[in-house]
Amino acid sequence: MAGAVCACEFEPALGLSQPTVSHHLKKLTDAGLLEREQRGKWAYFSINPEAARRLAGLVDLSEVPDVDRCC
Repeated sequence: MAGAVCACEFEPALGLSQPTVSHHLKKLTDAGLLEREQRGKWAYFSINPEAARRLAGLVDLSEVPDVDRCC
């Protein structure tokens, strides 16, 4: 899995507890947004490429106002 991140990396990065991180990673995996791979006792997560393509089709970021041009 290219770009896979160990679940243990999310806790310090997000400042959340392990149970909270695990709960949300499971929800995102169940929804098909993330892929999960077990490596020994650690779980690694990556973005599901097909889900990313579907989500990209819903959002057109080219129309987001440029902060430098605001106001």
